[in-house]
Amino acid sequence: MRVVKSVRTMQRLALQLRSENKKIAFVPTMGYLHEGHLSLVRRARRLTGPRGVVIVSIYVNPTQFGPNEDFERYPRDLHRDLQLCKQENVDIVFAPTDKEMYPDRQEGKFTTYVVEEFLSKTMEGACRPGHFKGVTTVVAKLFNIVQPHIAVFGAKDWQQAVIIKRMVDNLNFPVKIVIAPTVREKDGLALSSRNTYLSPEERKQATILYRSLVLARELVKAQSWNAIELKTKIKEFITKEVPTAQIDYVEFFQSHTLLPLETVSVGAHMALAVRIGNTRLIDNARL
Repeated sequence: MRVVKSVRTMQRLALQLRSENKKIAFVPTMGYLHEGHLSLVRRARRLTGPRGVVIVSIYVNPTQFGPNEDFERYPRDLHRDLQLCKQENVDIVFAPTDKEMYPDRQEGKFTTYVVEEFLSKTMEGACRPGHFKGVTTVVAKLFNIVQPHIAVFGAKDWQQAVIIKRMVDNLNFPVKIVIAPTVREKDGLALSSRNTYLSPEERKQATILYRSLVLARELVKAQSWNAIELKTKIKEFITKEVPTAQIDYVEFFQSHTLLPLETVSVGAHMALAVRIGNTRLIDNARL
């Protein structure tokens, strides 16, 4: 396994692999890898076959964090991440520094961003202004550096994945976007690097996100619901089960357009963001 930290080196290597007709599958991550990330790596390998090349990036992108968010304390352990990548037979890990990715940012000379102007206005975009501007910009940069044929994203960040697909379509990136299923703990909690912030008691409370998805699924199986009424019911359930939880949003929408639904029935998509203690967690599922 090769570890690359230079943008120019990674770009040269990617172009060389393409000239050799190697199929490149790419898994962008912010590190502190868990089984969810590793499932994406395995999916990437299946998509390329044994003669393809799997590249994983490990980079905590500062431009997608707001001023009062957890950029500084976001968990990092590059040594552990590299060991996990080696165990999964990753071919190349691209692990750049901020100076490599944004060389002129501190001097105020990094002024070009990629902005999606419709899908990014709701849910995470509404709660975290500027977040998706940072996501689309860094992913566009990574695509230009790694030159992948395929990029694999997790369904846990559903809105993000849909926005990336829209960016790729609108800007003619020659990359196929694959969205792989969310990986969960036995009790349903979606795997996330931020789960490490939770205390033992908060960890128990955190299952409320998955239990809310399950409740909504059961309710719409029985009948269609007015979206406002169903939101109210789900919020009441969360507040009753975890009185200290802070709800950022509960939304019902069409899976691939993110358009909000007035009537929620089987096949609708649900997403929610809830703060458990000081930890903000998100989850989603098709009902």
